[in-house]
Amino acid sequence: MSSSPVPRAPVRALAVVATAALAASLAACGSGSQAAPVAGRTTVTVGALANGAAAEAKITVEVVEEIRAKLPKEIRDSGKLDVGIGALPAGSPPLQFVGTDHKTLTGSEPDLARLVAGVLGLEPEFHNATWENLFVGIDSGRTDVGFSNITDTEKRKEKYDFASYRRDDLAFETLQSNPWTFDGDHRALAGRRTSVGKGTNQEKILLEWQARLRAEGEDFTIQYYPDINAAQLALNSGQIDTYLGPSPGVLYQVEQSRNTPNPKKLAGTHSGAGQTLQGLIAATTKKDNGLVEPLADAINHLIAGGQYGQWLDAWHLGREAVAKSEVNPPGLPLDNT
Repeated sequence: MSSSPVPRAPVRALAVVATAALAASLAACGSGSQAAPVAGRTTVTVGALANGAAAEAKITVEVVEEIRAKLPKEIRDSGKLDVGIGALPAGSPPLQFVGTDHKTLTGSEPDLARLVAGVLGLEPEFHNATWENLFVGIDSGRTDVGFSNITDTEKRKEKYDFASYRRDDLAFETLQSNPWTFDGDHRALAGRRTSVGKGTNQEKILLEWQARLRAEGEDFTIQYYPDINAAQLALNSGQIDTYLGPSPGVLYQVEQSRNTPNPKKLAGTHSGAGQTLQGLIAATTKKDNGLVEPLADAINHLIAGGQYGQWLDAWHLGREAVAKSEVNPPGLPLDNT
């Protein structure tokens, strides 16, 4: 922890005087589908306002005082957990997106944050941002933790601490009519046009594959689009051959396209931590801020109590379950291999 921490109240005061553009990005703040705690108990409606992306379920959690006592005093005393979500501009179902009421953040990531906050006896307050500004919020202290499909990497550990909660698997998406498949060999990408989210872990892996292929005398094209909807339109129109993204998002897009003129398919998968390690998605905090251990304890409490499994099942993510939450487990190596 820093020897001269920034007081929590002034950081929030700065947020109050933020620009109108920032205020708009926070329009989806608040607990949304989380009922107010009653006698140390919170009920979260998982999958609320999800437009069919989840099987809605009510999950009840109780405050665990032993875990709550481990929280940094300023967070415990505030009664709130400021949660960063990187769902701007268009969201990414089923992970994180604005619900059918056009204001509440829903998705697997916000819902897990609600459950964890319930264990900690805190009210979650969501701060929606672009992917880049998600990390700016953590760096500045405006948000306490990011729950936003963030991959544990060794590079990120230079600035952040991680409490893992889900497997990180990437997937290639193509049109069903495209015979191309990916079996883990980067040479399969030669001559292809692919898209990926800018600044993401999967972009880093794709760029490493491109560098290897170029060293072998071949290449492929990477094209960028402002959001997932634009990338899907590019795939439909043939502007790109394939899209690389988180497996839950790709599977969602495949299912949504099933009865359309341009049905999609999953064309291959890859670990988010490279060829030699299973990738992990993790709650992400500023390094040494004292929050990561109670977060991991809260997640492990949910795993032991069965609420974690209910959450995964509601969002159809059972295949991505982990046996336990770990603090700073091995992540994507610095060389992306």
